[in-house]
Amino acid sequence: MAGLVFPDLRELLSTSKSVYRDTFGGSEPEIAVSAPGRVNLIGEHTDYNEGFVLPMALPLLTVMVGSPVGDGAVSIVTTAEEADSPKRIEFAAPTEDHPLKPGEPRWANYVKGVIQHYRAGPVPGFNAVISSNVPLGGGLSSSASLEVATYTFLQQLCPDDGDLIAKALACQKAEHTFANMPCGIMDQFISVLGKKGHVLLIDCRSLEAKLVPLTDPNLVVMITNSNVRHTLTGSEYPTRRRQCEEAAKALGKVSLREASMEELDAAKALLTEEVYRRARHVIGEISRTVQAAETLKAGDYKEFGRLMLESHNSLRDDYEVSCPELDELVAAATEVLGVYGSRMTGGGFGGCTVTLLEEGAVNRVIQHIKEKYSGSPTFYITKPCDGAAVQQL
Repeated sequence: MAGLVFPDLRELLSTSKSVYRDTFGGSEPEIAVSAPGRVNLIGEHTDYNEGFVLPMALPLLTVMVGSPVGDGAVSIVTTAEEADSPKRIEFAAPTEDHPLKPGEPRWANYVKGVIQHYRAGPVPGFNAVISSNVPLGGGLSSSASLEVATYTFLQQLCPDDGDLIAKALACQKAEHTFANMPCGIMDQFISVLGKKGHVLLIDCRSLEAKLVPLTDPNLVVMITNSNVRHTLTGSEYPTRRRQCEEAAKALGKVSLREASMEELDAAKALLTEEVYRRARHVIGEISRTVQAAETLKAGDYKEFGRLMLESHNSLRDDYEVSCPELDELVAAATEVLGVYGSRMTGGGFGGCTVTLLEEGAVNRVIQHIKEKYSGSPTFYITKPCDGAAVQQL
């Protein structure tokens, strides 16, 4: 099937080991871990509003290989071409008196943040190489994948108490404080807790997570990368978050999770038109996500697909985070028989769409999108995968 990319864990490990040998004097790494990216089937921009999300872990991974060293120095290399330079960084492992601080290069801030917020320690010195096939800026959570891989690596160096939820929260804190990105909890949660054959309904208020089976052998999830790249920090994301907080405050609620559509309409005069529409998306999307989990359990893929499309339209019109490329991809996919639904996924402004379809329709859909889409898309055909893991070298 032309245009498909099949990610390969073995290849990532092989690349990482080879770079490790070349960089660190021919020695072999002792530890290898992986953590997946994710795609969110429905529930977009709801996590920081204490709502529900329905992601699944992908076979797109960040791999970290390395070994402890005795001198307290940390040396890390990334093989990611898209990462900013330098590709190798060195610093002293943090102490109480000398904590780590963010800086340049930007890619290293995600790693440093996790080291600083690691829940055990003290973290020893170590050498490591990071490789990933999660596309950067594609809305598939390359950042959480990197954070969770780093945390899983640290667990092998100096074990923590094994609390998975606390692990996800520490990784989220790293992104808030070192990458200056006020993300919700979804990305780190699914990278830690993902399970093969299941999507995860996460309640972002209570942090309760329920596995929902997605095991129909005739069903696949297709991710289509528009290959239009977005950067969220310092852009529209913090603005949307502020608008949601403004709406919740006007409604007298802690978060939009507590608000109903009736309450929003009653308070419309208190809000600007733009803030009203932002809140309308979030309240509607939270309800859609709970409904979508139920329809998936019942095997009603047609209704699930309808909710996906409703979600996309709301993200396009009310939340205004879509873009012409994503709209084109969704429109093209939904014209093909065997497609249940499609929508933009991730923060928006480029990145990927997610499509639920019958496996037998894959070739038709890819061909149709290639004919209709003005850009150069990349396709990933996948099913739900496991979360972070220790790998054999």
